[in-house]
Amino acid sequence: MTNIAVFGANGTIGSAIVREALRRGHRVTAVVRDPAKVTERHADLTVTTGDVLDPQSVTAAAKGQDVVVSAVGGGDGPGHLATIRPAAEALTEGLRALGDRSPRLITVGGAGSLRTPDGKQVWDAPGLPDFLLQIMHAHGDALDHYRTVTDVDWTNLSPAATIAPGDRTGVYRTALDDLVTDDNGDSTISVEDYAVALLDEIEQPRHHRQRFTVGY
Repeated sequence: MTNIAVFGANGTIGSAIVREALRRGHRVTAVVRDPAKVTERHADLTVTTGDVLDPQSVTAAAKGQDVVVSAVGGGDGPGHLATIRPAAEALTEGLRALGDRSPRLITVGGAGSLRTPDGKQVWDAPGLPDFLLQIMHAHGDALDHYRTVTDVDWTNLSPAATIAPGDRTGVYRTALDDLVTDDNGDSTISVEDYAVALLDEIEQPRHHRQRFTVGY
């Protein structure tokens, strides 16, 4: 049994991570701004108030945990730009304050900076709307920050190009910085299988201070 704190636990991806962790018998602390929005009920689930943008709040939530997961988002494009990189900075600062007692950090990343088969990056595709580019680059900026961090055990997990609620199959493929695509060139993953991959990484750590990605 692992003690896992999840920031953004009431979002689509965060709630799936919480459910997958509870399904596997871990103890979960959901760290949210408004506890009333967490509808999940479980004997191994604790709900607490916290702010991922406040390093002191991160430190408080992380004490006694084995892993901290950040699944925070920002809603629209400007919201992501105002949230994702600042959250990355606050998370690493807050965990750094715990020194040797710092838990591992696993963060939900974005697909925009992944390499495509033509050698470009996902965000280089023509015709992408501005709000989507802002979301992609917000996650890219956060990843740039993590890659400067050597004193926190972080992992950044990028989804496939398309992630949406679907089935939990438990089957997926991984790569590091290259977009995972199927035989038709499509890059997809269900939210449920993304959560499976993230919990697999918690239980069997393979990507210390690395970004990796998951897809079918």
